[in-house]
Amino acid sequence: MRRIGKPDRIVIIGGGISGLSSAFYLQREAERQGRELELTIVDSAPVFGGKINTLQRDGFVIEKGPDSFLARKLAIIDLATELGLEKELTTTNPGAKKTYILHERKLFPMPAGLVLGIPTEIAPFVKTGLLSWGGKLRALMDLVIPVRKEETDESLGGFLERRVGNQVMRRIAEPLLAGIYAGDLKKLSLLATFPQFAASERKHGSLIRGMQHNRRATAAAGALPAVAKGGTFLTFKGGLSTLVQALDQALSKADRRLGTKVTAIHRNDEHHASAGGSNNETVEGARYEIVLDSGEKLQADRIVMTAPAYNAADLLEPLADCSELRAVNYVSVANVVMAFEKSTFGLDFDGSGFVVPRSEGLRITACTWTSNKWLHTSPDDKVLLRCYVGRSGDEDCVKLPDAELTKAVRRDIEETMGIKAEPNFVEITRLPKSMPQYPVGHVTNMKRLRERFEQELPGVWITGAAFDGVGLPDCIRQGKEAAQAILNP
Repeated sequence: MRRIGKPDRIVIIGGGISGLSSAFYLQREAERQGRELELTIVDSAPVFGGKINTLQRDGFVIEKGPDSFLARKLAIIDLATELGLEKELTTTNPGAKKTYILHERKLFPMPAGLVLGIPTEIAPFVKTGLLSWGGKLRALMDLVIPVRKEETDESLGGFLERRVGNQVMRRIAEPLLAGIYAGDLKKLSLLATFPQFAASERKHGSLIRGMQHNRRATAAAGALPAVAKGGTFLTFKGGLSTLVQALDQALSKADRRLGTKVTAIHRNDEHHASAGGSNNETVEGARYEIVLDSGEKLQADRIVMTAPAYNAADLLEPLADCSELRAVNYVSVANVVMAFEKSTFGLDFDGSGFVVPRSEGLRITACTWTSNKWLHTSPDDKVLLRCYVGRSGDEDCVKLPDAELTKAVRRDIEETMGIKAEPNFVEITRLPKSMPQYPVGHVTNMKRLRERFEQELPGVWITGAAFDGVGLPDCIRQGKEAAQAILNP
């Protein structure tokens, strides 16, 4: 539905990376088509960025939310290039390629050739002390275990246990992969999180063979831009807020309602009745009315909903069934950043950090040796550590008072690395209900939800981390897809 000769009124709910990306690509596509838009972005926070929050303090670049993104996912690199930020991208320290896994309170280097927790080089895998000989032999049985006949979804943990055994799943894959979602692998959807695993099994008859093939294919393709070839992860020299600031500038013509919550969305029944369900008829009245807690009411022909699934359901349930949104649970996490004097720290790092399996019983789930992994984040005479706490089934620690949380984290880093130095300062960031958990059947659920919305809520597009990927590039890609779907129906 378009109002001939009049601007399309689009309201974007959420000013995080999904909302900003949607707005940017809507604006760009409208310019390409010669269409006029009235874009309004609403967010309850006082500033744009959502979870992205870079703190500049005492010469440190500290990420209070996400700290980087996968270099192989090009949506964010493409966006950075379009914003003129490509020279601001930086990769990890070439001298910090080692990553460790804690096992029985000792740090073991990850075996060479490990891809998403799956061995693609057999010799280093066989030599690792992370697993028993029985665990290694069970993993290598993946090469002969028959392919599962059913192509329906299953849990990520169940799939890995079936293919490479419980030890690999619990001691290697779980701390690595669950770090992305802070989730329980036995509850996360395989097809929504790592569909390439299922494809590897079907196509190659083995997860290991499939991941070996994918690794060779990626190396041979050479499709990555030069900046993405230097390492697995990228960020911006001035922090991830660089991207938010550039999007903010690029969207200078958009109206903003910051520090304002949406309290209700009403359907304009007169509009819907006169439109008769057709997307092609011109109707003067707006499809929807959006009520803000300030009392203001916004008129919208289209809505882009990028709020977390539980908030989106609260707003949309009066208008349509949102049971699929309610099925997406969220986990609360926190990160504790500590700065130290290098002269009194007492430890030199040879890698980027370590991850912690559940079985270790620690508060921290991972520790990034930030000043060694990202050389731009710290003065040369200082050390920066970032510790993560909270995951599915273990969220109580996130609520601890600052002093107790700091004490627990310091106890863990002393036990694992022997660090007793007093930090110069500590920065704690709590992210309540921030990590969406994709349940088994999630892909089918979201397809069904969107099909229902097309019929019952025309003009409402739902997107963001709750749907098709939690990483920054995934959210940007989804924002671009939303813009294309809205302006090219």
